[in-house]
Amino acid sequence: QADAAVLVIATPTGEFEAGIAKNGQTREHALLAYTLGVKQMIVALNKMDDKSVNWGQARYDEIVKEVSSFVKKIGYNPEKIPFVPISGWHGDNMLEKSSNLPWYKGPTLLEALDAVQEPKRPTEKPLRIPLQDVYKIGGIGTVPVGRVETGVLKPGMNVTFSPAGLTTEVKSVEMHHVALPEAVPGDNVGFNVKNLSVKDIRRGMVAGDAKNDPPQETEDFNAQVI
Repeated sequence: QADAAVLVIATPTGEFEAGIAKNGQTREHALLAYTLGVKQMIVALNKMDDKSVNWGQARYDEIVKEVSSFVKKIGYNPEKIPFVPISGWHGDNMLEKSSNLPWYKGPTLLEALDAVQEPKRPTEKPLRIPLQDVYKIGGIGTVPVGRVETGVLKPGMNVTFSPAGLTTEVKSVEMHHVALPEAVPGDNVGFNVKNLSVKDIRRGMVAGDAKNDPPQETEDFNAQVI
């Protein structure tokens, strides 16, 4: 459900190298973020106060060069990624510029977060909700759960579940136990449907607007394989 990610990298000698290694967490987290559709990233270079780093620009430049090369291979444009040196322990360059980093001319971590652009939501496209799960909730009924990828989901509309070919009315839409007048792309929601049991629909099916290009079976499709 995130629009942006902050990739926190430890700068001390040995710690950065472990994170960027073949099975390191830095690599894993960057790849996960891109795979999950997070298109904007901020890289925070933490522990600049460590004795092995000592606020040094040389270590900063070394890490920026290596991480830029790696995230470019994943699919990010490193020129659009702010690389922000910080000290989480002392608070340097997180909210305000730090006198310990006079050579750094970029934004603070807070400024980098404020500069994140809200992406345009594909609300004009036909509704698509891949189901993550289906629950039976006492006193409510059958509640499919999933993330709205495109379109808009509203209470009262008729949805079709494919490939089952079942159509029914949406009674309510909720996110984090709060009723919504509508759900838009990026929202992880549960929606109560009429006259369907948990045996009728299941994880992997796709819900769409019955009156506007509902999802259909296809002979082929394009996929990103990780």
